Amino acid sequence: MKRILTAAVLIPLVLVMTFLGPVWLLTLVTAGVAVLAGWEYLGLAEKCGSNPSRIAVSIAILALFVARLFADNLEWLHQTNAVFGILALALLVVCTFRSPVERVLSDASASIFCLIYTGMTLTAIPLLREESNGPSLIVFLMCVVWAGDIAALYVGRAWGRHKLAPNLSPNKTWEGAIGSLAGSLVAAGGLWSLAAWLETLNSARLSYPDEVWYWLVLAVVVNAAAQVGDLAESALKRSAGVKDSGNLLPGHGGVLDRIDALLLAAPVLWYAQVIHQRF
Repeated sequence: MKRILTAAVLIPLVLVMTFLGPVWLLTLVTAGVAVLAGWEYLGLAEKCGSNPSRIAVSIAILALFVARLFADNLEWLHQTNAVFGILALALLVVCTFRSPVERVLSDASASIFCLIYTGMTLTAIPLLREESNGPSLIVFLMCVVWAGDIAALYVGRAWGRHKLAPNLSPNKTWEGAIGSLAGSLVAAGGLWSLAAWLETLNSARLSYPDEVWYWLVLAVVVNAAAQVGDLAESALKRSAGVKDSGNLLPGHGGVLDRIDALLLAAPVLWYAQVIHQRF
């Protein structure tokens, strides 16, 4: 029930912000989520012996998103690698002078990886929103990931017999993974059909301009990324010896637990769109 109530509150908020909110609001909200997830990740790192500055890493993550906001006005900010490089070097300097010498390597590694893992990955969401059919892409991302997650849960519970990766996540099964893929395909096909129906009513609220097969293939790619992202976060938690990254979201654990699939799925969708547009 806690999971259902949490989802019932969060999903409408995401949809309203995606379709009605300005890009800057979505960017700032995503930045806040990235900082919370990063804070939880650094908590995992502490259990493994590192103790990086959470404040410094949080500021660096926020700076990534602020740079994204002003990218249209400052041409050099389009070079995301340059911004990331500056922030990564700044975190190295902080760790050099803040951490005990025997812990500089582990603290710097945890800090910079956190900047990548919860910062760089989620900057893909405002980038997707800025596309001509940006809101539709965000809805596609969320629905494909969420539908896959829900299908995996119920199919795995009902028919799961063969373990997918028992050393990383003992409850995940091949049957659940196949169910997740099926759920994502159904969601993608449903969104494309809904967009086509809305087009007959002269409504462009949803827009998926390519053939249905493209979106089905994209759903497979995004689902695979989401499942790998889920397993990766499970591996991080097992390495730290904890079950959940936090307890901020009732029934879901921490913020990192809730967005682990998006951390890989969002950039994969963004890069897939870039490749599709170029070729």
